[in-house]
Amino acid sequence: MEQVHTPSCWMEYYPRPQLKRESFYCLNGQWTLNGNSILVPYPPQSPLSGYDGPVEDTLRYEKRFQLPDGFLPEDHRLILHFGAVDQFADVSLNGSPVAHHEGGYLPFSADVTEQIREGENLLEVIAVDTLSHDYPYGKQTKKPHGMWYTPVSGIWQSVWMEAVPKKRIHSIRITPDLSGITLEVLSDFDTYTVEIPLENGVFSHTFSSNKSRITLSNPHLWTPEDPFLYSISVKSGADMVESYFALRTVEIKPINKAERICLNGQPLFLHGVLDQGYFMDGIFLPESPEGFDRDVLAMKELGLNLLRKHIKIEPAAFYYACDKYGMLVLQDMVNNGSYNWLLDTALPNIGLQKRPDRNAASPREREIFQKHTLDTLDYLYHFPSIIGYTIFNEGWGQFDSDRMYELCKKTDPSRFYDSTSGWFPQKKSDLDSRHVYFKNKKLSSVNGRPLLLSECGGYTRLIEGHLFKPDASYGYGTAESEEALMEKLYALYDQMVIPSMPDGLCGCIYTQVSDVEEEVNGLYTYDRACCKVPISGMQELADKLHLAFSNAL
Repeated sequence: MEQVHTPSCWMEYYPRPQLKRESFYCLNGQWTLNGNSILVPYPPQSPLSGYDGPVEDTLRYEKRFQLPDGFLPEDHRLILHFGAVDQFADVSLNGSPVAHHEGGYLPFSADVTEQIREGENLLEVIAVDTLSHDYPYGKQTKKPHGMWYTPVSGIWQSVWMEAVPKKRIHSIRITPDLSGITLEVLSDFDTYTVEIPLENGVFSHTFSSNKSRITLSNPHLWTPEDPFLYSISVKSGADMVESYFALRTVEIKPINKAERICLNGQPLFLHGVLDQGYFMDGIFLPESPEGFDRDVLAMKELGLNLLRKHIKIEPAAFYYACDKYGMLVLQDMVNNGSYNWLLDTALPNIGLQKRPDRNAASPREREIFQKHTLDTLDYLYHFPSIIGYTIFNEGWGQFDSDRMYELCKKTDPSRFYDSTSGWFPQKKSDLDSRHVYFKNKKLSSVNGRPLLLSECGGYTRLIEGHLFKPDASYGYGTAESEEALMEKLYALYDQMVIPSMPDGLCGCIYTQVSDVEEEVNGLYTYDRACCKVPISGMQELADKLHLAFSNAL
């Protein structure tokens, strides 16, 4: 596996690689939670947090700190950032309220210039997490079992500060194509200067429009095999930010009369795996950013080219790892609303997969889901590895799926959308999306759209000494050995995946990267210590799939 070179802890890692400034003061580390010590950013339910107290619905965090000398120059503002706090957060600095945020998966910030003091400061966060289903909650439950997992509460991503000029760059937005980028800059100044290092020099130009087109000579395209990233800096007044971008396009177009998913204009088979982003020691976080890099590289080593990020929004570190190592991402929205095991899982698995949108979500749940969806599209717009989004999964909280498709497509038309992953399709989606467990069968698209086998497999193989609960296991079929598991995998791809390619199948997503608590159907164990399949066998399978797809075009 390729050597990973990233900071060894969350204290050292700059948490926003898509908009980077030199100013950075990390507030991770030892905090007090309800009178007990805790290591932030790990959630209190995780072993890595070191928290030894009850995890109550209301969590009161305190952090005393002193800014480094010279950190806040004159004519600068001090911005406080939180990566994510689950589910509600009220933040105060030195007794003054500075921020209120709702929802546990997205970042927020506050200008705290007026509240900061010389010498010691007291930062307080009151986090409330009742696991309300009005808000996105994913696979979290207060009674973990099977495919439902330990919840996280409170602060679970980095807390940090930056000093910025009063007049500054507020955001940049990069839209790539195959010859350059469209750059949008929101700044307090009328002009900004862009520099892009190139192989034969540096592109440098000053623009006076907030939206500019930059065409690059000898464009170097981004692919999973060659994930080339361009560096870019934007300077406006006294402010400068650094970022990066990739040249790539995602589209669906007919190839020999069949609709195919295309990267940079070329049809691509999505050889993917479900990635839930859970870790044995940190739950929602690996011990360090290296954990994300290792997962991405481990899946690439097995020949996979796509991760379906399942019902969870990650820190930017995850998406940056996918960008730099060349791993495609199909990103799920995080579900809220109700789930019914009989209607949403049991009956569809025996074939009852058509019904109108149940619209069981309350008006409040719909409003919250829609806002969270749009905020997610905005937060993740930058990352070139993301090629598509799942809006609803297996009917959980599903409502107005055609309207939600139109809204997402209008907001970000540069990706494809799987409106209803698994079952309960309505009229509008970019994909024909199926979940097939417990059997191997030939598939064909029923509406002419690219067909995606968006979940399948999930075979269990128990590795003694690497189980979350030795007396409890969950999955979709068993294998007693590495050879038996590989045999099942070959049967799945030989009997279902490859025969379906001529009829529109453009991708297959196997369940899953690693075991998660009682669910032991990962390619790796939950602690990532053991790979359950032969690496060479998986590489041979990947080669076979891509050859078969090429022949099916």
